[in-house]
Amino acid sequence: MGGVDIDSNTLSYWLNWRVGLCALWLLISFVVASILIWKYEGSKKSKSEGRQNQHKEAVGCLYEDEAWITCLKQIHPFWLLAFRLIAFLLLLTLLIINVVLDGAGIFYFYTQWTFTLVTIYFGFATAFSIYGLYICQCTVGNHGHGPAYPSLDAERGGYVPASVKETADTHEMSNGFNTHEAPHFRKTAGFLGYLFQIMFQASAGAVVLTDCVFWLILYPLSGPTLNFMLVSFHSLNFVFLLGDTILNGMRFPMFRIAYFALWTLIYVIFQWIIHAIASMWWPYVIIDLSNQYAPLWYLLVGLTVVPCYGLFALLFRLKSCCLSRFFPESFYQVRHETIQLEP
Repeated sequence: MGGVDIDSNTLSYWLNWRVGLCALWLLISFVVASILIWKYEGSKKSKSEGRQNQHKEAVGCLYEDEAWITCLKQIHPFWLLAFRLIAFLLLLTLLIINVVLDGAGIFYFYTQWTFTLVTIYFGFATAFSIYGLYICQCTVGNHGHGPAYPSLDAERGGYVPASVKETADTHEMSNGFNTHEAPHFRKTAGFLGYLFQIMFQASAGAVVLTDCVFWLILYPLSGPTLNFMLVSFHSLNFVFLLGDTILNGMRFPMFRIAYFALWTLIYVIFQWIIHAIASMWWPYVIIDLSNQYAPLWYLLVGLTVVPCYGLFALLFRLKSCCLSRFFPESFYQVRHETIQLEP
């Protein structure tokens, strides 16, 4: 897939117009991603408008329960937990087998970076789902309304997310999940909640990039011999992430494409550092700086980030449209709407 015999740990290799132009593309990508994160990430806009009685929810705002609720009220969060646990165990097993068979050198490739990120995501997802079920049990049980497990809507027979104990940093929930005729408040996500959401959206773009490049470019051109591990590493990550997307109640704002761009940028910089220290082959010809078309390749890869992320965003949008159309009464979707602040 890559590699040349030119020494990469010499000044002449790095001090030329090709490297300078590639560095410019990387710098531009970093600046654009940083601006998007600074402008939209977090709930700072909501907090800054706290003096007003009403306000529009910030695009980057997250609530704690988004990490474990499901998209349909009939689907109990337990099933999301089961799916996430199975996905985590299978992905982790494949990753361990890959390391045992081929050594730590597998992390030289972007594919393994992405696969590891998806595995970590499902590890976090499993932990959040367990925590969510615990919160549901404790909340419903403490209200004294029967056994300590999530309540059921009497009319629909489906799962209704339990209320979260109000704190100083909470907003009133406006889409009707109050099951006990009492004020319902949603706790905003903490650092781990935002990190979890970031991993979800960065993974979404990264799996589309790795799988599409492999199946649409590398496999047709070079025709590598397919085996179980090769197929698994270029398919299961997408399949499991898509399944989680269908089941979960998380949101997918477009501005978090910035994290996918930064993830890819970090990998490229990692490769630059390694090749500046020691002369070795490049894992992918499209990032080989000795290639006379390197600036063009870097530009194309940077632009490819948009359709890869956009494809997953389109799938997410398709899911929302289908569920809201066929299950309008039970479909749960985070909406950016006017909400009342807690006094």
